[in-house]
Amino acid sequence: MKRVLILGGGGMVGQKLAHRLEAAGDVALTLHDIAFPAGGAGMDRRVGDLSVLTEGATLAAERFDTIYFLASIVSGQAETDFDLGWQTNLWPMWHFLEALRAQHRATGGAYVPRVIFTSSIAVFGGPYPDKIGDEFLTSPQTSYGAQKASCELMIQDFSRKGFIDGMSLRLPTICVRPGKANLAASSFFSGIIREPLNGVEAILPVPDTVRHWHASPRSAAGFLMHAGTLDTAKLEGRRALNLPGISCTVAEQIEALRDVAGNNVVALIKSVPDAAIAKIVEGWPRNFAPERATALGFKAESSFREIVDVYVNEDLPNR
Repeated sequence: MKRVLILGGGGMVGQKLAHRLEAAGDVALTLHDIAFPAGGAGMDRRVGDLSVLTEGATLAAERFDTIYFLASIVSGQAETDFDLGWQTNLWPMWHFLEALRAQHRATGGAYVPRVIFTSSIAVFGGPYPDKIGDEFLTSPQTSYGAQKASCELMIQDFSRKGFIDGMSLRLPTICVRPGKANLAASSFFSGIIREPLNGVEAILPVPDTVRHWHASPRSAAGFLMHAGTLDTAKLEGRRALNLPGISCTVAEQIEALRDVAGNNVVALIKSVPDAAIAKIVEGWPRNFAPERATALGFKAESSFREIVDVYVNEDLPNR
């Protein structure tokens, strides 16, 4: 039976992944996070803080077969609190990889875990082409993006040396996220769909002409599941992937919502411009041509209407 560790397992994507892995069977799951939602009593859940130096070393000593590194603080928080962003999103990765390297050495090189890191399209910076291809350079324009890009390089080099078998998955913005809004600058992309469907007013802080790259929580869990079994030799040494998604404008998001739920629901979206959020979003990529990931079998939705349907069918309370 494969032993799997999910760091950041209390978060929305971590929970989706955990339930998918549990349903697939033949895995022993351990979830680690600073807190967990109610439920999931059958899983091994560890409460702890990876910024504590000994925490990652203790987990690494258990020699899990597959490790999903999802733990981080979100983009808006990383941008407003510079110190916290780097202390949370960079250094725990370095110390954990060093702890895995120590286990690799202790086993004479026999222990080489699969490590899958959730990176972000925030590693890119403009000016952008119409579609970002797999050859486009990383040049982050936010602290969050810089932190993610730095972790990608660590995953790349520790894999090159044979200490781990790692991958970095550049997730699209995950939408529609269930639950409450978080501090991510991208939170409104989910909010303008989720809140109206729940009968609550939603704030739109940017023009409806803003275009962005999305995938559903279901796709995010699917990406991670697929990465866990992928033959990494097919990456040919390039261990970061741009993942599939849907490019659409906010206006197109709203029309998909209208198609699902009607004008009265759409009327709950209120435009309230926010210059700080608009500035962050302005520097984000808008469209991709993820040919490598598609050829490797990664799949996402084909329309934003599908993304809305995923939320309605899987996460909308009392639907």
